[in-house]
Amino acid sequence: MSEPINQPPPRDAAYWAKPVSELRVGDVSPDAVNLNVEGRHLSSPVTGFGQMWQKTYRIRLTGADVTPEQVIKSWKENFPKFWPKGNRFYGDPGIVPGQVAVLNLAGPGGLTAPGGGPLISTGIMVIYADDESFSFMTPQGHMFAGMITFSAETENGETVAQVQALIRASDPIYELACRLGVVHKTEDAFWKDTLANLAASFGVSGQTVSQKNILVDSHMQLGQTGNIWHNSAIRTGLYIAATPVRWARGLVR
Repeated sequence: MSEPINQPPPRDAAYWAKPVSELRVGDVSPDAVNLNVEGRHLSSPVTGFGQMWQKTYRIRLTGADVTPEQVIKSWKENFPKFWPKGNRFYGDPGIVPGQVAVLNLAGPGGLTAPGGGPLISTGIMVIYADDESFSFMTPQGHMFAGMITFSAETENGETVAQVQALIRASDPIYELACRLGVVHKTEDAFWKDTLANLAASFGVSGQTVSQKNILVDSHMQLGQTGNIWHNSAIRTGLYIAATPVRWARGLVR
């Protein structure tokens, strides 16, 4: 009998997160509304309900003497700082493979819940991170089932920063909101503002963020209708509605 051949690990193995069966959230800020992440499974475009889209947002860092590696290094180290106001990213400093973060998200136009809380509490897992790119995957219940990749490259002598999402609405409610334009418009504005804030950190202003949408699959996956059980918007809404009850219980105790 021949001896088994031990294959060396892939050269980029250190950049990938290890497979997990369920997401586990570590210590997060007490300010975070930590819902809809712990114990959830990752949700790829294959397991979503709605139409599958590839959406690409790009901004040229014209005039900035900065390399793609420097852009990604700064992006990873300061990721939450580039988000639009009203949205919060709660995770360990830096972006590393395997990291699980809690997201507290505002609605269209920065709309928040009464008291300034998030309309949606969800999360992400960092599945890949190297010197020129990093990628997130969403958990069950997120608006989109999919993967988002952040990258930078040199194009015609200029550094270009990019966000590319391969996504489909997680369930019928999110898909309806997408068809009405609410979710897609909010998502587009979110990443355009993020890229503009990133560019501003390198002294670049006035650059237009380009957007390219490709409809990868126009079909809905009716077999994934049950994803609605995990809908983070519904569950966050119920949590907010129950706040007076939790407050009263606290007084009794």
